[in-house]
Amino acid sequence: MYKKTTLALAGFVGLALSGIAGAADIHTKSISSTCMSCHGPGGKSLGTIPSLAGLDKDYFVKSMKDFKAGTRAATIMKRHAAGYTDAEIEAMAAYFASLK
Repeated sequence: MYKKTTLALAGFVGLALSGIAGAADIHTKSISSTCMSCHGPGGKSLGTIPSLAGLDKDYFVKSMKDFKAGTRAATIMKRHAAGYTDAEIEAMAAYFASLK
């Protein structure tokens, strides 16, 4: 009985943790989708605004942090960057770097 309970509890914890990871992924995709209204579908720009798809992760992070700090000139991007945590910026950087 003890082994079955332990196995059931371990399975439940595993499912719960996989749900948390899935939620983080959904959150990242959700906040990244707001970028696509200007930077193009899938992060591929259709005009003069830079594409984000395939962008180097470190470059994205530095740019967003510079926008947030006001050390990189911007109007709209300063406002957008200010709304994200460092963890969200890192997650978006990884997401956009993975898009081809």
